[in-house]
Amino acid sequence: MNKLRNSIRDAILESGLKSGMTVSFHHHLRNGDYVLNMVMDEIAALGIRDLTVNASSLFDTHAPLKEHIKNGVVTTILTDYMSAGLGSFISAGGMENPVQFRTHGGRPADIESGRTPIDVAFIAAPAADPMGNCTGKLGKSACGSLGYAIPDAKNAKFVVAITDELHPYPLTGWSIPETDVDAVVVVDSIGDPKGIVSGTTKITRDPVGLLMAQTAVDVIKASGLLKDGFSFQTGAGGASLAAAKYLKDVMLKEKIRGSFGLGGITGYLVDMLNEGCFDALMDVQCFDLKAVESIRNNPKHCEISATHYASPFAKSAVVDSLDVVILGATQLDTDFNVNVHTDSNGCIMGGSGGHSDTAAGAKLSMIIAPLSRARLPIVTDRVTCISTPGSTIDVLVTQKGVAVNPKDVELKERLRDAGVEVVDIHELKETAERISGVPQKPRLGEKIVADVIYRDGTVIDRIREVLK
Repeated sequence: MNKLRNSIRDAILESGLKSGMTVSFHHHLRNGDYVLNMVMDEIAALGIRDLTVNASSLFDTHAPLKEHIKNGVVTTILTDYMSAGLGSFISAGGMENPVQFRTHGGRPADIESGRTPIDVAFIAAPAADPMGNCTGKLGKSACGSLGYAIPDAKNAKFVVAITDELHPYPLTGWSIPETDVDAVVVVDSIGDPKGIVSGTTKITRDPVGLLMAQTAVDVIKASGLLKDGFSFQTGAGGASLAAAKYLKDVMLKEKIRGSFGLGGITGYLVDMLNEGCFDALMDVQCFDLKAVESIRNNPKHCEISATHYASPFAKSAVVDSLDVVILGATQLDTDFNVNVHTDSNGCIMGGSGGHSDTAAGAKLSMIIAPLSRARLPIVTDRVTCISTPGSTIDVLVTQKGVAVNPKDVELKERLRDAGVEVVDIHELKETAERISGVPQKPRLGEKIVADVIYRDGTVIDRIREVLK
């Protein structure tokens, strides 16, 4: 028995894919991904139309989807994140059906419940054997964890692993086992390594960013959560990485041993693991080469599925045990609602990803952001789009002080007692507007171009067309 097929076209024909069905993709290759475009081009050539594309995230490299939308090959998109290349097209009304945005936890929950069934899943696999055992830890296109692809492989009716490095059977240390794979296709390249992971993810050198990072660590210390057993997630932005470095220095100095680091893993969290700050890393996605090397070689660096990471309908998920998460924002309003889906003009350029999931699960959810970006205030009366509800956000850290959600009375007192500068959220808004001016409201039409679906399956907001 052999699952090797001669081409992507042969695998599509074997899958029984027909017009009106759903195909899925994962985003571990990020802006280096070749697989989605290769597959969609073959599907279009076969005359298959009216498809739903369920992709865990979409990047600028996936801009060719525009033509498939215009030609009727793709009529519905389900995703957790969409960069501006495709987002601007959607925001201008380029698609008839609204995009459905989910969270990284909500997506696997809806796949597993049958709410968003997948007919054919295409798994970009940096290494695979002829029977379909595959991993992201090996190969010239190694990306590390395949956590977002695991729910697709387990639940799709037909699964195709597409690889550019075939190993003899059996490939051990698999991310996805042969029991979940129907066909294997070998291609010349599944992606551009330069777009898959960066060699180094760098700490900001901006004095404002460094100040906010230090303040974020001061907030964590004052919260009372920084003690043995501490758990932590942060992003790959420059200020967030600086916060991770400052936090590491504190943990080493005070001999605090945390339980785990979580999320999209960077080399800075790998350093924290190796230096004894954490007992383990729980990894749904690697962000740089150091993280890929670590998950390949260190048994304490654990690969987890998107379900394990953040599904609200799992018996438990790692976010439920998270102490502190540091998050970003494009906008935040005076009710602490956060927008990470659109820019200030209302144009799609992002998505929740794990933002809402970690904010809901963590004991302390912190937004770190400058008071203004591109001369536009970050704090507003009402965000253009609610991505994460204010009820799950505890703190906003800026270069002009820290705003605490009124629901967190005890935290506010702890911060003041520790000497952290606490200011009212309305004061931060007024300060930002004095510096940058009051921004004009975006020009939006009546057409709904996207629904923002919260992690529990409810529609939390709707994104409208941007008028020229």
